[in-house]
Amino acid sequence: MLKEFRDFAMKGNVVDMAVGIIIGGAFGKIVSSLVNDVIMPPIGMLLGRVDFSNLFIDLSGEHYSSLTDARAAGAATVNYGLFLNTVIDFIVVAFAIFLMVKWVNKMRTAAEALEKKPAPAAPAAPTTRECPYCLSTIPIKAVRCAHCTADLSSK
Repeated sequence: MLKEFRDFAMKGNVVDMAVGIIIGGAFGKIVSSLVNDVIMPPIGMLLGRVDFSNLFIDLSGEHYSSLTDARAAGAATVNYGLFLNTVIDFIVVAFAIFLMVKWVNKMRTAAEALEKKPAPAAPAAPTTRECPYCLSTIPIKAVRCAHCTADLSSK
């Protein structure tokens, strides 16, 4: 059973998938940082110095100055700012994956075009024919058969 598991785990598809998951996790962290630290601050600045990660609705009826304070007090909150960050994070990741898949398909198409074999050349025009009398092969322009001396000028 251990041998079967080792064979399964070492198949190319499983290893490729594992590498993809690890790279995807790292890529997700990069995108989250891009959204939270680069994209959202200027958007918040344009919208009147709003910190999206601190936007929430307090369901307890109390007033808290920040989401951290509300969480520390154990208040029930709807964190729509964090949700908005996550949605933008998803859009950036989806767009990056779209671009990557588009690039891979373009490269695959280019590779397939290079691998295609050229179309076979048109067959060359015949240079010989058969004598209708003795069935010997003679040049196509011959007017008399070299083998049976038949006159071929009318044929």
